[in-house]
Amino acid sequence: MKIQNRNSRFIVSPSAKTIILMVLALSALMFSTAAALAASGYHEINRFKLGGEGFWDYLTFDPSGNRVFISRGTHVMVVDAKSGKVVGDIPDTPGVHGIALAPESHRGFTSNGRNATVTIFDLENLKTLGSVTTEAGPDAIIYDSKTQSVLTMNGRGQSATVIDAATGKVKGSVPLGGRPEFAQADGKGKVFINLEDKSEQVELDPAALKVTRRWSLAPCEEPSGLAIDRQHRRLFAGCHNKMMAVVDIDAGKVIATPAIGQGVDANGFDPATQFAFSSNGDGTLTVVHEDSPDKFTVVENVKTAPRARTMTLDEKTHNVFLVTAEFGPAPTATTENPRPRPPMLPDSFVLLVFGR
Repeated sequence: MKIQNRNSRFIVSPSAKTIILMVLALSALMFSTAAALAASGYHEINRFKLGGEGFWDYLTFDPSGNRVFISRGTHVMVVDAKSGKVVGDIPDTPGVHGIALAPESHRGFTSNGRNATVTIFDLENLKTLGSVTTEAGPDAIIYDSKTQSVLTMNGRGQSATVIDAATGKVKGSVPLGGRPEFAQADGKGKVFINLEDKSEQVELDPAALKVTRRWSLAPCEEPSGLAIDRQHRRLFAGCHNKMMAVVDIDAGKVIATPAIGQGVDANGFDPATQFAFSSNGDGTLTVVHEDSPDKFTVVENVKTAPRARTMTLDEKTHNVFLVTAEFGPAPTATTENPRPRPPMLPDSFVLLVFGR
């Protein structure tokens, strides 16, 4: 570095200028990263009272219609994301768990666990178009845009059923070698599935109808929710031993295990903010920042509400949607029902919106 004093003016050589600019850029990056990690900024911005009957499971956000689809046991509520008003309902979905949306074919699909079917509905007017049969216990359901396929994760069948989204016809079912929970598609023709009872993930090819890889999620136990960072090829699995297993897809291995709250059931990832989320039954939303593809920092555990364990994300507004309700005391256990559910209090079901 060459610095000269000429009439109280400093002349800096080109190489020194480069070094100074690099230092300033690095300092700015470190400052912005530290500011981002100080707090996520997430807090409750809306609480919409929905009421109605039925327990709940998965939520799905519809960006084209700005709607939230909410499974309610035997039907699906459709709620305007801005106003919180119920704008539609999809009936006759016994034991519904999840909702998948296929915008290219203008169709939606629900996984009905009680009678092992998928209900197909029109995405615009919500009218039922038909149904198809899956293997036993369809739970999570996703859409793969690359192959334009809908896939159900069949818990009791330990398989995945692949459905052509455009025709509604079943292409086939693929044995998974374990009980599947949630899944994600990478947009390149592969689907990744959590096996809850094996603490494993499998890679499935929907076009070939076969499992192409599998790997352990240890030390993760009972993986439930799953999110994906498609750009950096990372998966985020919510584990019931209070950790988020971050997986390098290409290597097929766990690379980080940031701590999360208790009772996770769903996960999300926002590409714009690089936040990975875990919605937990203990009434917290864990926010993890992807500092780099190989470094992950827990930003905070945002207080939500007890039992708000499933979530969906609007990537445009960055809002997170959760649902919960109030419950009375559980009935006395019996031989026939050793773990009775506590009753949901009437008219207590709510949609929570968390934003920045």
